[in-house]
Amino acid sequence: MKLAARLDRIEPFYVMELAKAAARVAAGPLCDPAQGGRRMIRLNIGEPDFGAAPAVRDAVAQVAQGATPYTDALGLPALREAISRWYGQRYCLAIAPERIAITAGASAGLQLACLALFERGDEVLMPDPCYPCNRHFVTAADAAPRLLPTGAAERFQLGAEQVRQAWAPATRGVLLASPSNPTGTSIAPEVLADIAGFVRERGGVTVVDEIYLPLSFEAHFGHSALALGEDIVSVNSFSKYFGMTGWRLGWLVLPPALVPAVERLAQNLYICPSTLSQKAALACFQPESIAEFERRRAVLKDRRDYIVPALNALGLTVPVPPDGAFYAWMDISRFHADSWTFAHELLESAQVALTPGRDFGLADPQRWMRLSFASAMEDLEEAVARLREVLA
Repeated sequence: MKLAARLDRIEPFYVMELAKAAARVAAGPLCDPAQGGRRMIRLNIGEPDFGAAPAVRDAVAQVAQGATPYTDALGLPALREAISRWYGQRYCLAIAPERIAITAGASAGLQLACLALFERGDEVLMPDPCYPCNRHFVTAADAAPRLLPTGAAERFQLGAEQVRQAWAPATRGVLLASPSNPTGTSIAPEVLADIAGFVRERGGVTVVDEIYLPLSFEAHFGHSALALGEDIVSVNSFSKYFGMTGWRLGWLVLPPALVPAVERLAQNLYICPSTLSQKAALACFQPESIAEFERRRAVLKDRRDYIVPALNALGLTVPVPPDGAFYAWMDISRFHADSWTFAHELLESAQVALTPGRDFGLADPQRWMRLSFASAMEDLEEAVARLREVLA
């Protein structure tokens, strides 16, 4: 069968390849208690261990007993209005509900945005490292992601001068993430404003993945790019802060002129997001749910404050402490020349699953590894003990 040529430009999602390897080891004798094995500690997947809030779980049980027909392609008006109010309460931003499009996960939101904005011959500037699927959404729209290497001095984020120097006739815009996966680092507000202003001057578009923004730990970084103007495209999700990973629900905040184009695409690509998930998500904005999400954010901060010094003490240096999300981006070069091989060795020797840098870019990926501290503190402590034993 002849496949589309675009598939040649889309790599496997190596995070999931590593997850399959971890599952194979977990099913074998190394993790079999009857043979003296121990359980696999999975710090490789970006999925909070909290799950949906109690009010959301209660709501879905009630919704499931009623009618769940198609909704508008842009989502339930009540949910769009709830998100609008949330922006006002949390970020002091007046975001009209009409600018909000509910999507089938943030992934669908990014796909819609890329299909609406980019085409063959366009290039989109992105930081290296970055979340792999983001650049593959650009590729799937037949545009070209252009990865610009970043380092600890830049917090692994693009700077305004770097964007200026890289801008070319084919450049259509930038796709950023703040906080970022895999580094957990954010773009300073003044830097983001400088980038957005330059892109605007050049007639380009600024797309910002903000799915981890509500999980910011430092006040200086916890500002939405939407404050910079109505021309910013923001991508968000119910998966991370709201704990609804498997519910596949996200949203876009769009420039008013882009809303009809995104609606037309959504109508054709998936008709509408899940009605069940949308109705249940309304409970996310109840005061008791928000209080629970804030409690969880504090728990994640405590985990961050434990794991980063612990990794540094092991020699797995985290050069920039994450200011949001739940990832630590660590330098493993003291112990191994290739993080992909090292990750597989740790499955066998420590029964700890980590994510090698291979997924996240082209700039020295073998040197880096991502740890997700979305798991319970006892898992983090046990993982550190096992790593200390193996690395010694």
